Amino acid sequence: MLHYLFTDDPWFAPKRFGYGAGLPIAWQGWALLASYAGLVIGLATLARGRPDLWAPLAIPAILAATLVLIVVSKRHTRGGWRWRWGGED
Repeated sequence: MLHYLFTDDPWFAPKRFGYGAGLPIAWQGWALLASYAGLVIGLATLARGRPDLWAPLAIPAILAATLVLIVVSKRHTRGGWRWRWGGED
């Protein structure tokens, strides 16, 4: 399962306008996005229940998860990340 991370197959479509990745086009992209959302929601829920204990841990963990999401989605976006003006890619 880990070998899917090291392929160059696209998981995300490029945005039509602007910079970055669009929606996922492969199950790996959807799994990455769902995992990120689940982790952020779970950590936010824990931090809300016990802010004295979880807030100092949740904020760096969410930032680290966001960084991982950005790096992996940038690597697996069809055509890479660049500014697009809406033309055909």
